[in-house]
Amino acid sequence: MAGGEGEGTSLEFTPTWVVAAVCTVIVGISLAVERLLHYTGKKLKESGQKPLYEALQKIKEELMLLGFISLLLTVSQSRIVKICVKESITKHLLPCSLSHKKEASSNKGYEATSHIRHLLAEEATTLGYCASKNKVPLLSLEALHHLHIFIFVLAVVHVAFSVLTVVFGVAKIREWKHWEESITKDNFDHSKVLKHKVTRVKDHDFIKDRFVGMGKRSAIRGWLRSFFKQFYGSVTKSDYVALRLGFIMTHCKANPKFNFHKYMIRALEDDFKKVVGISWYLWLFVVVFLLMNVNGLHVYFWISFIPFFLLLAVGTKLEHIIIQLAQEVAEKHVAIEGELVVHPSDDHFWFRRPKVVLFFIHFILFQNAFEIAFVFWIWVQYGFDSCIMGKVAYIIPRLIIGLFIQVLCSYSTLPLYALVTQMGTHFKKSIFDEHIQAKVVGWALHAKKKMAHSGGTNDSGQDGPATSSAAATSAFKGIQLSQVNQNQQA
Repeated sequence: MAGGEGEGTSLEFTPTWVVAAVCTVIVGISLAVERLLHYTGKKLKESGQKPLYEALQKIKEELMLLGFISLLLTVSQSRIVKICVKESITKHLLPCSLSHKKEASSNKGYEATSHIRHLLAEEATTLGYCASKNKVPLLSLEALHHLHIFIFVLAVVHVAFSVLTVVFGVAKIREWKHWEESITKDNFDHSKVLKHKVTRVKDHDFIKDRFVGMGKRSAIRGWLRSFFKQFYGSVTKSDYVALRLGFIMTHCKANPKFNFHKYMIRALEDDFKKVVGISWYLWLFVVVFLLMNVNGLHVYFWISFIPFFLLLAVGTKLEHIIIQLAQEVAEKHVAIEGELVVHPSDDHFWFRRPKVVLFFIHFILFQNAFEIAFVFWIWVQYGFDSCIMGKVAYIIPRLIIGLFIQVLCSYSTLPLYALVTQMGTHFKKSIFDEHIQAKVVGWALHAKKKMAHSGGTNDSGQDGPATSSAAATSAFKGIQLSQVNQNQQA
C-alpha cells in the first residue's frame, strides 16, 4: 500500500529538492536545444545561407506547433477522458480484434511501469465516472498518452528524414560542379569559341543518348527508357550541358558565363524550406489513415505503396521531360549552326506547373516518414508482437520500401528535380543573390507606386501606365542581365 500511495503523491507532498532537480534538468535540456538552434541559425546567416536559415525557422515553427499540441492535450485530457459514450459505439472500427484485448490486459499486470500504473489508477477513476452513467470513456487516458507520443515521433522523424534527403541530394548535385567548371573553361578557350561550328543533330551526345526515334512505338520506348533510367545514371554530363545551355539562352542570353550549378543549388535550398514543414493536408492524411487503420484491412501495409509508386512516377516523368526536349530538337533539325539548344517550356510538366513536382516530393517524404515513424512507435510502445504491428510478412516489406524510397529520392529523384524543373517557362527568384533580390523587390514596389501615381495624374489616363509598364519591363530585364553578370564576375 505504501508503494502505491507513493506513486500517487501530489506536488503538495513531493520534496522540494525533487521538484527543483526535475525542473533544472527539463529547463537545461530545453535551453541547450534552443541555443543549438540559435547558434546554427546564426552561422547560416553569417555564411549567407538564407534559404537554409528559413528552413531552420520552419523547423522551429513545427516544434512550436508540437509544443502547443502537447500543451493542449495535457490541459484538456481530464475533460476528454470524461466524455462518455455507449459501449456499443466503441466496438466498431478497431485496430485490433477484441480477442487481443484480454491478452493485452493480462500482460499489463506484469509489465506495467510506475507511470502506466499511475495512468491506470486515474483511468479507473474515469471508468467509475462513466460507469455510473452505464457508459464508457470515448478515449482512455492511456490511449490519449500514446497518441500524444505518436504525434511527436511523427513530426521529429519527418523533419529528420527531410533533412537527410536534402543533404544527400545536395551532396550528389555538388558532384556535378566539375561539369560546370569544365564548361566554363571551354568558354574561355578562344580557339573553340571563334571556330565556326556546324552540329549534326543526330551525332550530338545528348541526342544519341536521349532520342528514341519517331512514331507511336518511340513514345512507348521513351516512357520505358525513362522508367529504367532513373535507377542508373539518371543525369549525364551531356544532359547537364544541354539543359544548362537551354536555360542560359532562354533566360540570360547576355551572360554565357552564368554559373548554372550555383543557381541550381540556391533554388533547391529555397525549396527545402517548403519540404521540411507539415502542411494542413498532410495532417489531414494522418487523420484519414488513423480512421482507416481497421483490423483485417492491413491499411498500414497497402498505404506504404503510395509513396513507392508515386516516387517512380515522378522520376519517370522527370526523365521523360529530358527525352521530350531532345525529341523536339531532333524532329525539327538535321544540322544546327553553333551549339545545340533545347527550349524550356511549362508544357512538359503536369498541369503546366513545375511546382506540382515539389508537392509530390513533399508528400512522398512525409508519407515515408509516417510509415517509419508508425512502425517505430508501435514497436516501442506496444512491442514487436503487437496486433497493430501485424505479421512479419507485412512488416519487412514496409521497412524495405521505406529504405528504398529514402535512397532513390536522395540520390536520383531530388537531383533530377533540381535540374529538370529549371526547364520551365520562367526562372526562379534564386537566379539573383539575396541582396539583388531585395533591390529588385524594392524597385518593383517603387515602380508600382509610380505607375499608380502617373495613372492618376495623367490627363489621357492611358499613356502613363502603358509607358511606365514598358519601362518597368525594360528596366527589369536590364537589372536581370547586368546584375547577374556583375555577380558572376565578382
